[in-house]
Amino acid sequence: MAELVGNVLVGQSGGPTAVINASVAGIISEALNHECIEEIYGALNGVLGILHEDLIDLASESQQQIRALRHTPGAALGTCRYKLKKQQDFERVLEVFKAHNIRYFFYIGGNDSQDTADKIAKLAQEQGYELRVIGVPKTIDNDLPVTDHCPGYASAVKYITTAVKEVACDNESMGQGDLVSIIEVMGRSAGWIAAGAALAKRRDHPHDPPHIILLPEISFNQEKIMEDIRRVLKRERYCLIVVAEGLVDADGNYVAAEGNTDAFGHAQLGGAGDALAEIISQNIPGVKVRVAKPGLLQRCGAHTASKTDADESFLTGQAAVKAAINGESDKMITLMRGDGDHYTSETGLAPLADVANSVKKLPRDWINEDGISMNFQFLRYAQPLIQGEVTVPHENGVPTFARLDRVRVDKTLPAYEG
Repeated sequence: MAELVGNVLVGQSGGPTAVINASVAGIISEALNHECIEEIYGALNGVLGILHEDLIDLASESQQQIRALRHTPGAALGTCRYKLKKQQDFERVLEVFKAHNIRYFFYIGGNDSQDTADKIAKLAQEQGYELRVIGVPKTIDNDLPVTDHCPGYASAVKYITTAVKEVACDNESMGQGDLVSIIEVMGRSAGWIAAGAALAKRRDHPHDPPHIILLPEISFNQEKIMEDIRRVLKRERYCLIVVAEGLVDADGNYVAAEGNTDAFGHAQLGGAGDALAEIISQNIPGVKVRVAKPGLLQRCGAHTASKTDADESFLTGQAAVKAAINGESDKMITLMRGDGDHYTSETGLAPLADVANSVKKLPRDWINEDGISMNFQFLRYAQPLIQGEVTVPHENGVPTFARLDRVRVDKTLPAYEG
């Protein structure tokens, strides 16, 4: 295929993760190796930055800061949850691309972000503008189809498993058979993060905490769960529960939702832990119920990030550039697991249309018959992903993270009024 000469644009979208910036570092590092790539730009705050022509020069950043991206949480370029709705929005995106000779577009994000990338790629094709679009997977929810797992997931799980073990130590010292602790974790439509808490259990110690895991894939049965809690409290000094925010009842309604929606129409969740605490207090007299909500901490905990996760995030960024240089477009990078006993992974490609707006649920046969614990199939899947620790440099006792200079690219278009 003929070499395509032009500039790169990188964007980040959706909720950040502890390793999302490693993908940016991978893209920059690989892009610098190809002479056909003239400039490397970043879009501030995803597609919003593109619409308003807010671009920065990533090639001007120091190598020290680029390397630091590999251990820096949050979205260094800024992110957004903006949905391109109008044809005018899409036309503006291409107008900006043409004005800055953007020929390679890499969008790092989850389900909705891959849908945006897919629509931009198709519009460019319709207009005959030569553009190669590659999506880079990102989501702690781990719910993107096609890929074995998603960068960001393992680090969130490692944070939660660490929290479970620490809370368990606290509960063990305080509990007298009358304490129930609830940890509410993220997971709107799938229970991958909550399930990951099972990794906190020691091998061959099935009664270790978490004692109960509540997943969106298993409808909440109040009577059963109350009995499960009573059974644990008869056996243990305390009961530790991990519940996904997207827990639903038998009718498919969220146990707790705020009633608001985001730009993509998703319900704003939060409160499953509190709702569960109220139910427990009403049905099991005499127990003390405490609720912990890691919230944003579970997705930005760089101090507990998985090295495997960070390395694979960097790898997906590199692979995106290589794929685009080789002529691929309208695809998302995937992670494929090796077949051997020792964990390995490599990258692949999947059409963006196969990823956009789809959700990969936790397989039912990875959940034990009791509906509140995970079996060996899940443990075998998740255990390798949390291996290794990311070295985060410290100064004066606190971690140091990347601080990009964000040198602005000159605007050439009229302000967008869409």
